[in-house]
Amino acid sequence: MIAFVSGPVAALAPDTAVVEVGGVGMAVQCTPGTLARLTVGEPARLATSLVVREDSLTLYGFADDDERQTFELLQTASGVGPRLAQAMLAVHSPDALRRAFAAGDEKALTAVPGIGKKGAQKLLLELKDRLGAPVGGGTAAVASAAPAAAAGWRDQLHTALVGLGYAPREADGAVEAVAPQAEAVAAEGGTPQVGQLLRAALQSLNRAR
Repeated sequence: MIAFVSGPVAALAPDTAVVEVGGVGMAVQCTPGTLARLTVGEPARLATSLVVREDSLTLYGFADDDERQTFELLQTASGVGPRLAQAMLAVHSPDALRRAFAAGDEKALTAVPGIGKKGAQKLLLELKDRLGAPVGGGTAAVASAAPAAAAGWRDQLHTALVGLGYAPREADGAVEAVAPQAEAVAAEGGTPQVGQLLRAALQSLNRAR
């Protein structure tokens, strides 16, 4: 198992970071929140989980070990593959997921692209006792993302939403829905954070269903 990768970030794509390790570029699939914390040319350390399939080897990267462990536990439920597990961590931090399962919160789960009401009910039954109790630690996959450049938050947010499976038109609408929030932060001299905006955008899309 590859427990983590550490090295300078060689490249960033909508759902992938390339980290140079010993002269080799390791492609790591990451959530939008994790990607927003990375900068090309800067050092990074990502906890990783290697998913082996008959025709592929895919490395998934996370901000910390808690995210990785949660990612692996989520996949113990029937019907949950790495992509859906990653989408759940794109929307909720590990602790937020633990709280959702402990409270039987269907609404929190249906905010994740690809999970409907019946799917949420099934997941609550299967995973309620597997994730454990909230611990208050760990790094939020979305909320703690590093600040984005003020001029580029729209593009980053749009790319993140499309990467989570939303149509470009839906992503456009969600970006516009959170624009006042971002502009208010910028007007006060702050920098809009992609992670926080992503959470708000997903909530707006969930309400629009």
